[in-house]
Amino acid sequence: MIGRLTGLILEKQPPHIVIDVNGVGYEVDVPMSTFYVLPHLGEKTTLFTHLLVREDAQLLYGFASKDERNSFRTLIKVSGIGAKIALAILSGMGADELASAVAAEDIKRLSTIPGIGKKTAERLVLELRGKLATSSLTSTPGGLPFATTPDDRSDILNALLALGYNEREANMAMKTLPLDADVSTGIRMALKSLAKG
Repeated sequence: MIGRLTGLILEKQPPHIVIDVNGVGYEVDVPMSTFYVLPHLGEKTTLFTHLLVREDAQLLYGFASKDERNSFRTLIKVSGIGAKIALAILSGMGADELASAVAAEDIKRLSTIPGIGKKTAERLVLELRGKLATSSLTSTPGGLPFATTPDDRSDILNALLALGYNEREANMAMKTLPLDADVSTGIRMALKSLAKG
């Protein structure tokens, strides 16, 4: 099992990144909450990882904190929740927010995440009650905000599409963003806009 990676970031295409660890490039899928705190390309980062082995693939998922990874591992144990939906959930809300939503039985909040309907939200509350711990202390890799580039808007749009929003929803959210929003800020603002809508 690969439990942690430390290396240089080679590629960032949300939610997919490539980390160079001593000359080996690891392809890792990360939730947006982790993507927000990643440093720039070519800089060093550490991710806590979960390796998922299937018949047809070996998939590596990375997280900024152990709490986030633990939440992912707990989520994929819920019937009907696969890795892709678990990533979408952690992209729509952080580990602490997820734990709070489950504890408060906030079906409405959970239902705002793409791929999570009312029945799935109810199942999450039922199966996760008491299994998710909140923590104000999380170990996140150091990072600076992204510099704004001309490709930022397309990266934001692609991230929203990768999270399961359709083009109409993603484009509506894009219209609410300031023109100078960098990727991390833009994704965060778009997700908030979509959660309200």
